[in-house]
Amino acid sequence: MFDYRLNECRFQKYSMESESSSIKVDLHVHSEGSYDCKEPVELILEHADDTELDAIAITDHNSIEKSLEAKEKAKNYDITVIPGVEVSTKNGHLLALGVETLPEKGKPFMQTVDRIRNLGGVAVVPHPFQTTRHGVRKSCIDDIDAVEVYNSWLFTGWKNRKAKKFANEENYPETAGSDAHSITMVGKAYTEINTVFSDKEELEYKEILEAIKNGSNHIYGKRKPLHLSACDYSKAMARKTAWGMRETLFLPLKIEKMLFKRKK
Repeated sequence: MFDYRLNECRFQKYSMESESSSIKVDLHVHSEGSYDCKEPVELILEHADDTELDAIAITDHNSIEKSLEAKEKAKNYDITVIPGVEVSTKNGHLLALGVETLPEKGKPFMQTVDRIRNLGGVAVVPHPFQTTRHGVRKSCIDDIDAVEVYNSWLFTGWKNRKAKKFANEENYPETAGSDAHSITMVGKAYTEINTVFSDKEELEYKEILEAIKNGSNHIYGKRKPLHLSACDYSKAMARKTAWGMRETLFLPLKIEKMLFKRKK
């Protein structure tokens, strides 16, 4: 069900009354590993933890190093990181979730989908049909694991609605993601999965991906109301300022260590 007055979309596969464990996942987040984002992974993890997300996927443009770094550093936070990348295929962008090897860019769309699956990952179409943002055209999609039907970077929401209609017609699982390029956007849209997990406190990213791929869960994404977004924005800016001051304070020590290593 869509409620465009609130910029919100909801997708339900079965009754919320069933016994299950619900988790919130932002499946489309960028870090300083992307050419158009400057946010350190530690700062993203801190913010995601504070906004009560259970998991995030770091999906930088054609780069996987920071995603793998975030996966390791997530052990220090109460959050699960899904390794991944946003691959530039010959026909548009494609999310590779659950991969730890970088798929080659510039290949045909379906060839890249096959490569992601061979790497043990899940292929998701991000912001489909948004050609100005390198969204994949409908004619290029022969088979896919899931479709991002809600992306926070919207103006009218028309392409999100078109993606939702396409996913319904083709019976593809649906996801939502913030497509965050700054910490103020992390968690602004997310996928909520309502299914049975072995242990929420020790959640494995493969469990999340399997639930999404199976499509046997309750998923919805939403864009937060303005007043809540403003509150999160203020908190994020305070956290970012504190982070910057901390990094500046310890900069002389970092330089000294670098010089000491060079002397050796």
